[in-house]
Amino acid sequence: MHSNSPADSRGQRNIDFVVSDVHALDFPDSTFDVVHAHQVLQHVADPVRALREMRRVSRPGGIVAVRDSDYAAFTWFPRVPALDEWLGLYQQAARANAGEPDAGRRLLSWAHAAGFTDVRASASTWCFATPTETRWWGEMWAERIRSSDLARQLLTSGAATAGDLRRISDGWRERAAAADAWFAVLHGEIVCRS
Repeated sequence: MHSNSPADSRGQRNIDFVVSDVHALDFPDSTFDVVHAHQVLQHVADPVRALREMRRVSRPGGIVAVRDSDYAAFTWFPRVPALDEWLGLYQQAARANAGEPDAGRRLLSWAHAAGFTDVRASASTWCFATPTETRWWGEMWAERIRSSDLARQLLTSGAATAGDLRRISDGWRERAAAADAWFAVLHGEIVCRS
């Protein structure tokens, strides 16, 4: 989060980074002109409470802007069965952590439940279609499914075996290497006036 920090000797504004619980932000009411959360609400236990907090720390007339993915709406080509398995496991793990992997489609309803009345909802996509993009996206997920907190959770919970995760990782690499590989990520977005 950024507040109106004083300018330094060159007239440059300083940016302060602070780690805080989005359910109980450690800032006074009406602190910020803009409060933004990118890919956050899908990971929290109470997104409505988080939005209420974001609203509380925004100034009257300020903006609360949120963007989150909607995993069930992800689509890709070529179809690789291992990625269907990946998606199911990811959704299962996210929900076991009290998150909502399909947050994008819920943002408008969460904003209304948080008390916002002036809300503009929209959507956008990321599309990974060049060889560089598909290689980056595929390698990122190929590694993440084998060596991350997600992988440890899937193994510890018994949702997947090491062999399952290796097969899914190989599937990500297989799809990324295809000459016509294409992957689209849908995002829900809201801009709310406080």
